[in-house]
Parts: sequence; structure tokens; C-alpha cells
Amino acid sequence: MLSSLLLGIFTFVQLNCENLFDCRHDTLKQDTEFLPEGSRHWTHGRYWRKLDNISRGIVACGMDGREWTLPDMVALCEVENDSVMHDLTRRSLLRGAGYEYVMTCSPDVRGIDVALMYSPFSFALINHFPIRIKPFKGMRPTRDILYVSGRVVTGDTLHVFVVHAPSRYGGEKATRPYRMLVAERLGMAVDSLRRLSHEPNIIVAGDFNDEAADKSLVMLQDMGLSDVSAGASGCNGAKGTYKYRGRWSSIDHILISKSVKKWFKDCIVNDEKFLVEDDERYGGIRPKRCYTGYKYVGGYSDHLPLRARFVLLKDTE
Repeated sequence: MLSSLLLGIFTFVQLNCENLFDCRHDTLKQDTEFLPEGSRHWTHGRYWRKLDNISRGIVACGMDGREWTLPDMVALCEVENDSVMHDLTRRSLLRGAGYEYVMTCSPDVRGIDVALMYSPFSFALINHFPIRIKPFKGMRPTRDILYVSGRVVTGDTLHVFVVHAPSRYGGEKATRPYRMLVAERLGMAVDSLRRLSHEPNIIVAGDFNDEAADKSLVMLQDMGLSDVSAGASGCNGAKGTYKYRGRWSSIDHILISKSVKKWFKDCIVNDEKFLVEDDERYGGIRPKRCYTGYKYVGGYSDHLPLRARFVLLKDTE
């Protein structure tokens, strides 16, 4: 007779960091606005404050009532380069956490990438590589999809994809094909895994710049991926991860395969009070971002973190 042994809670966080740039110019990228002499006057002091703010947001995702543990895995969007991730994991408030990371080096013209930060105590890295999105005519190069595989404490292999799909700048309808292209390429990668392994354990996370009912997310859900973040809300009034002109939306997502659903516990938007502020124009609250327009306000991000928890069980006789 089979029974299940509880091995622990696995906490997964997804966060768009909102322009986590360093203060150095990359001559191959359009990053001049985030330099000390640039339009945003991005100084070393502001950079280090941003790193510590992002760290605080991640640490807060480990809270559960009176109990606290560090998140096991964090999918990040809008991080500029390896130097930024080194500073975040080795020189910020997270420096004692022991996090490791992998990331992409995409052809995005601004130089922003995606990364996966993980605790080596709960995830043993096996492999990782970027998945390049080949743009069609008239489309700017976009972020690579990051693929990562490793073993969790049950001994099972976990496959993770981190996505940052093209924005809606220029109009939702006009840019929809760009996001569909990313979703289709992601779908191909998921199908490849399924051909190699029966019911692989898959988590897909990132900023899709689409909501759960939009075509790109519907396509992924039709492929058997469950959007466990659909409808997620916060404890302090957040009804999504992003707020624009008074309307909450959920453009950040965590999707899981059928085999991971047996572990799934819950998913929330982390709207801790220090991550939000009063929305004086539209009412309620909004994410406490780093800039309002070009005015520096010293906040965290224009997105709130998603936190999903999984109960890791191992079958025993």
C-alpha cells in the first residue's frame, strides 16, 4: 500500500523588477537613460537602494503568518546583466541567502533579460539554456526564454521556463502577433519535453503582457498547462500584479503541468504594505514603483510579486 511522505514546502516567486539596470553603459544596448548623466539620473545610490528593495520584496514572499522561510526559487524579469544578478545575490540584503542563478543574454535592444534564482539546498541544477525567439519582419528582437532543469528534494526533475513576452507598446492588437510568437515557441519547447519524458514536471513563469483570457495564455492552457495564478489577489487590496490607470490586471503568470498539480497548494499576489502605496488619483492602492514618470520616488517595482507554494510529497510503501 502506497502512502505519501511530506518533504517540505517549495515556494516559487515570480517578479518583474521594473528596469533593474546597473550604472554602466553597454555600448551595444540602448541603456543610456539608466546612467548617472541619463534622463533618469540613475546613480549608484539609487541602484543599491533598488537592489535592497527588490531583496526585501523577495524575502517577504517567504512569510506565512508567523512563520518565515526564504523562497526556494525566484523567476525574475527586467534584469540587465550578470553583474546585476551577482550584486543581487552576493552584495544586497540577499547576500547571506546562498542563492545561485542562471540567466539569458538576449538580443533585446534595451538589454533587459530574464533570470532564475534558486536555493541549492532545495534545487540541484542539471541544465539550462536560452531559447531564442526569431523575430519576423518588422518585429524588434525580444527576450530569450530561459529553460532550466534540476532535481527537487523528492528526487523528481523539475523543468522551469522563464518568459518575458513583448509589451503592448504600440497597441494591443498590433503587438499581439509578437506575444503569440513567444507563446508558440514556448509551446514547441514544452512539446519537446513531453516527447522525451512522460508527464514532465513543468513550471512556466514570467511577464506575458497578456491576461489569462488572452489568446497567448489560452493557447498554453489548451496545451494542458494550468494557470494557477489566474484570479490571484493580495491580502491588502491588490486585485492583480499590475495597475494601469486605475485598472488592476494580471499579466504575470505561473503555469504548471498536470504532474505538478498534485503538489500545488496556493498562489497569491504579495501586496505587503511596504510594497504598495495609496492610489490618490484612482483610489485604493497601487504598486510602489521606482519612478513615477521620470520622477524618482524610490519604490520597488511597478509589478507586485506572485508567490506560489507547492507541498512536496514522495510516495512510499
